Amino acid sequence: MSTPIAHGGPTDAPIPRKAALASFLGSMLEYYDFFIYGSAAGLIFPKVFFPDNDPKSATLISLATFGVAYIARPIGAVIIGHFGDRLGRKKMLVLTLLMMGASTFLIGALPSYAAVGVAAPVLLVLLRILQGLSAAGEQSGANSLTMEHAPEGRRGFFTSFTLSGTQAGAILATLVFIPVAALPDEQLFSWGWRIPFFASAAVVAVGYWVRRTLPEAPEFEKVEEAHAVAALPVAVLFRNHFPSVLRVVLCALVSVVSTIFGTWSIAHATNVLDLERSTFLWVIVLANVVALGAIPMWARLSDRIGRRPVFAFGALGSAVAVFPFLWALQRGNFPLIFVFGALLSGLVYSAANGVWPALYGEMFDTRVRYSGMAIGTQIGFALGGFSPAIAAGIVGDGPNGWLPVAFLTAGAATVAGLCALTARETAHVPLADLGGKPARALRHQLADV
Repeated sequence: MSTPIAHGGPTDAPIPRKAALASFLGSMLEYYDFFIYGSAAGLIFPKVFFPDNDPKSATLISLATFGVAYIARPIGAVIIGHFGDRLGRKKMLVLTLLMMGASTFLIGALPSYAAVGVAAPVLLVLLRILQGLSAAGEQSGANSLTMEHAPEGRRGFFTSFTLSGTQAGAILATLVFIPVAALPDEQLFSWGWRIPFFASAAVVAVGYWVRRTLPEAPEFEKVEEAHAVAALPVAVLFRNHFPSVLRVVLCALVSVVSTIFGTWSIAHATNVLDLERSTFLWVIVLANVVALGAIPMWARLSDRIGRRPVFAFGALGSAVAVFPFLWALQRGNFPLIFVFGALLSGLVYSAANGVWPALYGEMFDTRVRYSGMAIGTQIGFALGGFSPAIAAGIVGDGPNGWLPVAFLTAGAATVAGLCALTARETAHVPLADLGGKPARALRHQLADV
């Protein structure tokens, strides 16, 4: 038997706090780029990139471009997940950041439909696809890296910082859009909307520095140094973990809650209900501020009582809480919109959102964790990514027109919550044993090196 691989020395000891902080900052900076597109798709793009027709049709088309990225996500998940499990988490996290930054900056430089005609929306869609390819590997890589650095018994808490980062990115993006949205229409639709996209250059510079200084996950290094890296991680994944991939796909449908709240509700409120743009953006800010505090709280609870009950509460609770939020939205009652928005997206949904990094990541062993999380979540997110466009198509007129959207959201969240209850509870399973039989075989292989 060969000498075991040494880890944990003074220069290469695991640094879970730094890994969690770096994942938080990197995720925040990358998802700033992603969220400003969502805000612009609801507020700006219907009037800039599409023919001057009725507002409802333009909004529907614009929201469809938001969903286009979700088609690209599964493709990106296969490619980036493959190389993340082959070459390491860190390299792919740097790549995804640069891809997102470049595509976002170029969106800000695009000419309008009035200037170049149909070429404008075509270029917009192409850059949106590049954003989707990038986002496919972001969270899965950050979650894998943080989980593999985290101390036993606290994986839920440490991996939740990736999702806290996405909430911070949403806050940052929305705060940037609030003064922009307050500009007079002539300035807003000519040059004002471009400012958040150009600002992404500074975001990328900081994010690149953060990712470059982040150490590789020690668990991946053990597998790499033992020459146990899978040649085709996706093949190993579907051969050994197909039920887990399917479970992640269905659990990821809970993301419909986020896209309905953060994208469709903005578009519907401002373009159809004529609610004040800046005020409604503060609803998004408040909900995300509440989520910043709630996510680590729920994640810490999951370390104590398990992943399944916390996730299921968040998903099934969201299926209920979406009804009063959309009811208040339809009536244009801002005090109730603030209250029910914070309850839905800030508090209840955060239970599922903060726990899924640990719940999903613990279903797979180290050799295929990146691929498993990326492919499973991105297929589920793809199904949820078109929910704003679907909602724009099914929303009715009159005081009860919001009900089809509420039932769509509640149905997806219910499927996710019930599916989570079928998973194995892994909160207290050692990292080396995650993934069941394939993990035990991998552990024996590493022990023989």
